[in-house]
Amino acid sequence: MIEAIDVTKSFGDVAALDGVNVSVPEGSIHGLLGHNGAGKTTLVNILSTLLEPTDGTARICGLDVTAEAQRVRRCIGLTGQFASVDEQLSGRDNLTLIARLLGASKRQAHSRADELLELFELSQAAKRPVSQYSGGMRRRLDIAASLVGSPQVIFLDEPTTGLDPNSRIGVWEIVKRLAKDGVAVLLTTQYLEEADQLCDRITLLSKGKVVAGGTPDELKADVGQRMVTVTLSTESEASTAVKALEDTGIRATPQESGATISVPVAASADLATIVRTLNEAHTEITELGFSEPTLDDVYLRLTHEPTGKSVPA
Repeated sequence: MIEAIDVTKSFGDVAALDGVNVSVPEGSIHGLLGHNGAGKTTLVNILSTLLEPTDGTARICGLDVTAEAQRVRRCIGLTGQFASVDEQLSGRDNLTLIARLLGASKRQAHSRADELLELFELSQAAKRPVSQYSGGMRRRLDIAASLVGSPQVIFLDEPTTGLDPNSRIGVWEIVKRLAKDGVAVLLTTQYLEEADQLCDRITLLSKGKVVAGGTPDELKADVGQRMVTVTLSTESEASTAVKALEDTGIRATPQESGATISVPVAASADLATIVRTLNEAHTEITELGFSEPTLDDVYLRLTHEPTGKSVPA
């Protein structure tokens, strides 16, 4: 549904995109991650026909975004970072207006507007001016507006930025529903947690180049091992545990707490070996924890950009 092949975009001497490859099949959610200026929005603008690539090929539903731009626009929807609806109009009037502009009859436009308002749980506010909507309601209406034409592909540029946690989760459910209905979704996000929870695959951009791509689990597996933390009853037992594990060829590292050690594991069999070894060493395990690399670790390792809970847009 969405395909970018060696896409390059230059602005003068600046290469905003350099040989980018992305593929998004129908019914899937693909995330673009990257720091400010990484090229995320530039790629979305090319794929949605707002910019022409300097080189390379981009296709939507098999159509070339440059040579067949008009046909591409008929099968896509785009939601930008900021709401594009008219705040003076009601939610219903906004959707009706868009449907009419797309060529629907008055009856068809009203029917489609009501259908989307119900789908996005906005029916109760259908006649209210959008200026009276909450941030989450406006965002839902904005996404609904991009679906008036029943697109096969939708681009979401940071769809949950600025929303409270409950509103963010509501948008997540909408995006999942779109994919379930067969829509190909390409989104940019500044929330690593969002990408982890929502995306089937992720492309990580840095300075216009793809530095990594894969499922969230694949990306996390590439940057580090899963770790088991074992807390023993005493520091002395922790030392005994380290020696017992090392005798079986398993590396263990004491933690600052003294009675806790950390052990890298690659599979569930390793965890079973660790527990069995410590039991045979007559140590008392008081707590057993498990952790794995996060997308924060992936982002930091591959882009060398510091990050907390989010990535700059």
